[in-house]
Amino acid sequence: MAGAGAEHYCRGAGEEVLAYFGLADQVRPEAHTAIAALRAGGLRVVMLTGDNERAAQAVARQVGIDEVVAGVLPQGKAAEITRLRDGGQHCVGMVGDGINDAPALALADVSFAIGAGADIALETADVVLVRSQLMALVDTLSLSRATVSKIWQNLFFAFVYNVLGLPLAAFGLLNRCWQGLPWP
Repeated sequence: MAGAGAEHYCRGAGEEVLAYFGLADQVRPEAHTAIAALRAGGLRVVMLTGDNERAAQAVARQVGIDEVVAGVLPQGKAAEITRLRDGGQHCVGMVGDGINDAPALALADVSFAIGAGADIALETADVVLVRSQLMALVDTLSLSRATVSKIWQNLFFAFVYNVLGLPLAAFGLLNRCWQGLPWP
């Protein structure tokens, strides 16, 4: 248990040990896959947690996160989001599910709350992931990128249409059929 980042507890009576056990965070089964997909998409992943450094590093190793900021209170999470934003990061996102995450969710450029999280996190976040799975974040970002790509594509074609269509219409060279208007 020592290498797993568990918190150790011992209960005894006098000189005799009655119980010795450890508690560790349960890592979501899809966490490693989701983190790998985020990193493959060009995102920098930083873990902000109130857990102790050893436990946080153990979880980070299991899921493939290199940067960990551990032992932070809610104000510390908010300060770290501010530091990342002020440090020239293009866009800072935050994923959280608890009361302790709410201040950082409010400061992030875009924030995501896990659907089964605390009410304040759900109210503070920009996006609520209804499925309580980290792959929902990957799916949401993929959909967002596809939507932005389609918007740029539509703007390009609207610009081309107007650049070509307006001069033709001004000189009376644009047939009513091409304008999409009904015949008189």
